[in-house]
Amino acid sequence: MLPISVCIIAKNEENYIGECLRRLSLYDWEIIVVDTGSTDRTVEIARTYTPHVCHFDWVNDFSAARNYSISIASNDYILAVDCDEYLEADEQTLNIVSNLAKRITPWQIGVLDLVNPSAECSASGESQSIVHEHIARFFNRKFTCYKGAVHEQLVSKGGEALEFIPIPLTFYHMGYSTADIKKKKASRNISLLESELKASGSDPYLLFQLGQSYFGLSEYAKALPYFEQALSMEVDEREEYVQTLVESYGYCLVNLGQYTKALGLSGIYSFFSRRADFVFLMGLIYMNNAMFENAIQEFLKAATIANHAVHGVNSFLAYYNAGVIYECMGNNQEAVKLYEKCGNYAPACQRLNLIQEK
Repeated sequence: MLPISVCIIAKNEENYIGECLRRLSLYDWEIIVVDTGSTDRTVEIARTYTPHVCHFDWVNDFSAARNYSISIASNDYILAVDCDEYLEADEQTLNIVSNLAKRITPWQIGVLDLVNPSAECSASGESQSIVHEHIARFFNRKFTCYKGAVHEQLVSKGGEALEFIPIPLTFYHMGYSTADIKKKKASRNISLLESELKASGSDPYLLFQLGQSYFGLSEYAKALPYFEQALSMEVDEREEYVQTLVESYGYCLVNLGQYTKALGLSGIYSFFSRRADFVFLMGLIYMNNAMFENAIQEFLKAATIANHAVHGVNSFLAYYNAGVIYECMGNNQEAVKLYEKCGNYAPACQRLNLIQEK
């Protein structure tokens, strides 16, 4: 058996846990499921895949539940997984899994790719985007534990600096695939985050997560103050959550029509432009400020940057926005070139058809 324990906490996850465990059970590692009070078939389904199913009384603290699951594992190397996350497997996955413990030293944290199909709510209805999240999930329990009641983070037990390194594992996250699910989880998270913030005082990460909860519900006016407060505090710009914080703050300003204020993000461009999402955002900001040449430049630059979170910002979405600007400027020749780069992206195909009909 591999020297790795997969640790899962669960509550009323009968819709997801079967497929999650089916995929994980293809590999020879220990699987621990800690149930926190399910009233559906979660426990029954879990026991068909692993004998290691036990109970933990829910205390409104995700870290407490995760740390308990870690404590009863047989191995020191832990892969933490949620019930609504499905391991994406290919021919190389077995080799990757077999060598995971050799890839990571005790002071390192393995960061995997979490693919999120995320429902977006707007006045025009519900749509879906694909967001890639790089999330820390593989670690040695002797040196690392979870902290935080919600949106828990891995921290060093002794306070030493940890190194976060990517591992070639991808999970598909079903947890925010519909607007109803997203609203329920956001409401739960907001309540827990507010309680934790009240208990611990101002903390930029908690403020960020509160802002993100409202942002995910398209409640931008409620999200903005949390983002602004977080950004007014001392943060480490190298952390991925800070990158997302800045981008979400920018999108709040755009969605609230505060276009001139959003131009202020150009002052931190040199650091945050390492990700296509920020460069794409600057394109939107310039476009909404009628700075069209600047906007085109940013969209085309975004299309050259591999590092991204939201699907399309470094490809068809960037080309499409630049194409729209060219078309509005009367340069249909350049617009057509860019629309054609969008592949089967429906809005680009529609614009192409309209241009060709003229």
